[in-house]
Amino acid sequence: MDSSNYWYGHAHALSRYCGLDEPPPIRGIVQHGWTFVHGYGAAHKPPLGLTRFAWSDVCRRRGQIIGWRDYEPIGAPFLYLMATEEEEPQGREGTIWYPFHGTPDFESVAGDHQGLIDEILATETGPVTMCLYFIEYENPEIRRLYEEAGFRVITHGQRGAKWQGTDADFMRRQLRELRRHERVASNRLSTAMFYGIQAGCEAAIYGDPMELVDMKDGFDGEQLFRAWYPFMFDAQVDDKLGRELAAQELGVAHMLPPEELALTLGWTNG
Repeated sequence: MDSSNYWYGHAHALSRYCGLDEPPPIRGIVQHGWTFVHGYGAAHKPPLGLTRFAWSDVCRRRGQIIGWRDYEPIGAPFLYLMATEEEEPQGREGTIWYPFHGTPDFESVAGDHQGLIDEILATETGPVTMCLYFIEYENPEIRRLYEEAGFRVITHGQRGAKWQGTDADFMRRQLRELRRHERVASNRLSTAMFYGIQAGCEAAIYGDPMELVDMKDGFDGEQLFRAWYPFMFDAQVDDKLGRELAAQELGVAHMLPPEELALTLGWTNG
């Protein structure tokens, strides 16, 4: 099985939904994060002949534009996690904030962290949890900035690479954090924003969007997002429009029942 299927605990979430203790090999490549292109990252080109298990039909159509085939929309693993993880009775409070982050492979982020902190303090009225991607969390200078601002600073865990260091509870930890906050916010439209909206948070996107150093051509969609989805870029996103977009991009309509999902992923013979 491709090692990216394990990232963030995706394969584990899918297998638990299907009633399995451990994930068998998946017959294809599962989309591991939201992108505005074909569902896969700049460095991730699934080999020919393997099914691309994308989250949504939107990704399938975008992929077909560039000549990719073998798509099978199944909905995001986060949706299957939500279906198996009951929400614990608790009050929601404050905002969980996800700043734009780099990647473990080749990209780092450049931006004004202090300026972002100042804007967050001027915007949020409740307590703030700053959730850093593990790359920025492991940078003591960046982490210290947010800690000294009075934020609770956390990370959900390690993504892993090439079968090493993957935290299978990453996404479970993320869901639990989202369910304890009233709001989810970021400086970019991102996977975490759609997860937060789907998990019942109010949404906000504001602040310095920051930039990826040496970003691959065709993968910086910031200006496109603002043109396509202007309603998402506000300190208080329209709840109805935000939920409709999240459902579309996460592929809510493509979720499968356990038996059909297991068959689709190659875990049963039908």
